[in-house]
Amino acid sequence: MSKHNFTSKLSMLLATTFIGLLPMHAQEREPATTSYARMTVTLRVQGDNKRTPVVNRNDVVVTQSKKSLEVIGWTLASGPRAGLDLFVLLDDASDSSLGSHLDDLRSFITAQPQSTAVGVGYMRNGTVQITQNLTTDHILAAQALRLPFASTGAYASPYLSLIDLVRRWPESGNRREVVMVTDGIDRFRSGDRFGGPRFISSDVDAASRASQRTGTIVDTIYVRGVGRLARNFWEVNNG
Repeated sequence: MSKHNFTSKLSMLLATTFIGLLPMHAQEREPATTSYARMTVTLRVQGDNKRTPVVNRNDVVVTQSKKSLEVIGWTLASGPRAGLDLFVLLDDASDSSLGSHLDDLRSFITAQPQSTAVGVGYMRNGTVQITQNLTTDHILAAQALRLPFASTGAYASPYLSLIDLVRRWPESGNRREVVMVTDGIDRFRSGDRFGGPRFISSDVDAASRASQRTGTIVDTIYVRGVGRLARNFWEVNNG
């Protein structure tokens, strides 16, 4: 990825968000059970001069299994509700060329508002090595960035690493967001047992479900990886 594209991608990650609360009914075998899901809705407005529209609770339509659900809470994520926990995750299987983008990432981190706590971690062996826990000291968080190991590890799946992070994420009541810098290749599950390519890793679905259950927004930025699979057109395109 070129330096211009990398920087542009980072600049697009900030948008107006709302926090919605809605009832999520259980399976039909338990019709009397109702739980509530909290999720973040992001509004993205195209163009430089367009203003973000006013969106009220009644403007939002939510369905589950073709059934309409009532949105019982709708709060603009600003002022006392502006808190955001943001983790920057870098893949240790990334090529060392990622080093040319570290200053862009540092600038992105230090540009965050005081209401945003930033953490930094590296994806390796299906887990996350946290080099900086969530902190509002953005300079401290920016200093936690380092060059990737440029090594795949035994369980090289960025999706397993994401699952590991969201499952042990400390609860604070803030919105949650992750910026994953990776080539997206699941090296742990690449190809099926007969040696053929697997269209979508099962870990992708598992990571998606874990993120949705915890209300975690995931943004991704592609960066070139290392190893044989990083030169495989199928794996790179699929990743």
